[in-house]
Order: sequence, then structure tokens, then C-alpha cells
Amino acid sequence: MAKAKTVFSCSECGGQTLKWQGQCPHCNSWNTLLETVAERAGSSQFHALVESSKLTRLGEVETNEAPRLITGIGELDRALGGGLVRGAVVLIGGDPGIGKSTLLLQALTLMSESCKVVYVSGEESAQQIALRSQRLKVNSDKLDFLAEIQLERIFNVLNSEKPDVAVIDSIQTLYSESLQSAPGSVAQVRECAAQLTRFAKTGNSALLLVGHVTKEGAIAGPRVLEHMVDAVLYFEGDKHSSFRLIRAIKNRFGAVNELGVFAMTDHGLRGVSNPSALFLSHHERNVPGACVMVTQEGSRPLLVELQALVDTAHGPNPRRLTVGLEQNRLAMLLAVLHRHAGVAVFDQDVFVNAVGGVKIDEPAADLPVLLAIMSSLKGQPLPEKMVAFGEVGLAGEVRPVQRGQERLKEAAKLGFKLAIVPSANAPRRKSGDQSVQGIEIVAVDRVDAAIERARENL
Repeated sequence: MAKAKTVFSCSECGGQTLKWQGQCPHCNSWNTLLETVAERAGSSQFHALVESSKLTRLGEVETNEAPRLITGIGELDRALGGGLVRGAVVLIGGDPGIGKSTLLLQALTLMSESCKVVYVSGEESAQQIALRSQRLKVNSDKLDFLAEIQLERIFNVLNSEKPDVAVIDSIQTLYSESLQSAPGSVAQVRECAAQLTRFAKTGNSALLLVGHVTKEGAIAGPRVLEHMVDAVLYFEGDKHSSFRLIRAIKNRFGAVNELGVFAMTDHGLRGVSNPSALFLSHHERNVPGACVMVTQEGSRPLLVELQALVDTAHGPNPRRLTVGLEQNRLAMLLAVLHRHAGVAVFDQDVFVNAVGGVKIDEPAADLPVLLAIMSSLKGQPLPEKMVAFGEVGLAGEVRPVQRGQERLKEAAKLGFKLAIVPSANAPRRKSGDQSVQGIEIVAVDRVDAAIERARENL
């Protein structure tokens, strides 16, 4: 029997080479070439995305603003941009056991009351899904379920049922008979996702795909998988905490970086209406080294407490550690603090933490981090009910951030009385009174001015 011909496929871009190399010649990624069986050339039995190949004037295309399909879970709808769009393909990724299947089962049981839904599982049997629905105490009487991993059989069911919403759990378990490689390979994942995307576009059905993630946290399979879909959602959360975050990093029908917050309970995931309470510590009295900032996650402002600890270094190399923030940016901020505010911490260990396990990647955290470091260094707490936000430049200037007014309104709603903000984000009032909705606003242009105003209240 002749030996099957093999090729080496890149797990990042899907490119193929005839021999193994350390670096992919297509995307220049290292150690991503995997040996797979070469696929035979053949004609596809699936129909194309469009029936004819004729030119169309975009101005003559009739557009209808169809209503979105509401999942019934407010935080999931927020991350999706207001609900599911018919014909859209959504990819949901996350660590194993974080709650992807639980959330989708809850959403489908709610949507089954008003539209036709199909749950396709390649990892769990009908008995396992039924036991989970009983544990979650959800009504699954109208939910159609299919346990199948072969793509052709799934297509036959979907084409006959024509559901409004379909879930594939997960895309890495499917395989097509037209390919020889095993389920989960680069070729199988790419082909199955492409055919399912065509079904969603032509059948006007909303499709949700569950994707496995690698140890680095990225969705397994070729990176082209994220380019094929309309929206990509990532589940985040600490395994030691009951809170889960779902973040949209791509959305063709809504804003990116939208954030949904959930709490894992005995009856499944429950949306958190006031997530700012999760990221604020409740101290009996003011403590040194704590500063509250207002971060922006998509269209939602969140209040997060940043904590800093400055301690005498007991070694030749002082440590600079961060949790939830970028560590290299901390070193830059300490240099700015020394050069433009005259505060030296070269002989001190500096630790910075974002409460609640949230990850902050926007520069608006620069000013709160410096204020928290100053508070810990002096051993005196910042004023009670004070918030701050602002980007700090290398020249010592405090730059404005986007949506400053929305951040101030969120802080006012939660009862904060003092805000240190960039001058460009301060409200413009002819009377000169920079107090809005009960908050005293301190506008600063330089780091040394912000430190000085904070020292006056220490």
C-alpha cells in the first residue's frame, strides 16, 4: 500500500510547505508547522455564497435594518452590540471550564421561547446536556439538540430545519468527509468554518461557534478563523474567582472592546448590573496606596481601584511588578515621576495591582498609578471619595483621554466627590466653577501639579 503524502501546515496562517522548517515561510511564525495528510483535489458539494457573478451597484442595493435577536441575557447582548444579527457568525473562545457552554445553553433556552434554535454538540451527549439544563433549572422543552461531528450530516439537519440561531460546540470537533485529515487539524477547522459561514450568510441564520484556546490564550487553529467570522468574543476570568468577563475584540455589527460581566452561581451565569462594585475594595478607613480610577471598556465606564505598595528594596535590583497593568509602562512612569516631580524610588520595590482581576490596557491609568505610588511612599491615604484618570507623557504632561465626561458622570453616580483629571477633560463652564453634579474637579496639565494637589490633601 502506497504511503499517504504529507505536507506541513502552519497553525497560524494555514500555509503549507513540503518539508518541515523552523519558521513558516508565509507568516514568519516560529515552530508552527505541523505535519498533516495532503488533501486530494475534488469538487465541493456545497453551493457557493452567491448564485450569480454579476456586478451590482451599491447604491441600488436595498438595505433593511432588521431587528436583532435578543438573547435574553443583558450582558451578552451588550458584548454583541445589542443582540445577534441574522446571518452573522460569532466565535466564542475561552479557557476550558470557564462557562462557554453554560452561557450558550442559558441563552438558547431563553431564545427558544420566541424563535427556532438548534444546539449542535460534538463534545457532550444529549444526556449530559439534559443534566446540565436540570442543574441550571432552565426550561429546555423547546430546545432542539443534535450530537454530531460530521459536517455533512449537520448540514442536512440545518438545511431541513432552517433555524434562526444555531450553536456549534465546538468547531475543533467537526470534520468533513471531503478531507482526509483528523478533526481539529488546520485544514478541517478552516474548511468546516468556511462552509458553516456560507450556510449562515445564505440561510440568514445567526451562527455561534465555540472555539478551543491554546495555552497562550489564543483560539486554537489557523488565525484565518478569526478573520472569517463577524464577531470574536473572549471569556476571561480567574479560576479562583466566581466572576467572568466576556470581551468583544472584533464586531462588525457593534463596538469593539465591549465588556460583559457575569457571576458564576449554582444556577449558571448571572449578569452583574453594577460591575464597578466588583473592582472597588471596601475598606473600613482610608488606606495608603489606593487610588480609584475610571476606565472605559467599550461604551461602559468602570471604576477600578488601583493599589500600590512601595517598600525598601532588600537587594541590589529593586523589583517592579504589576498585576493587571503593563509592567514596562510602570518603569516609564517611575522615570517620569523622578525627572519631573523630583520623587526618586530607585531604592524601593514597587508593586501595583488592579483589584478584582481586571486587565487595564489603556493609558488613562497612568495618573492614578502615580498618585497611588505617592500615597504609599508617604504612608498617607488619598482623600476619601476621590477618582483620577489621565495619560502621562515622557515630557511630564498630563494628556486627555477619550470620553472624559462619561467617566465623570459614572463617578458622580457612585457618590465620588473629588476628581483629578487632565485640563482638556474638565467641563467647560463660563462661570469658572468646575463643579459638576456634586464633584469638585481639579484640572491639571503637568505631573508635578497633580502630585502637588494630591499632597495638599494628604
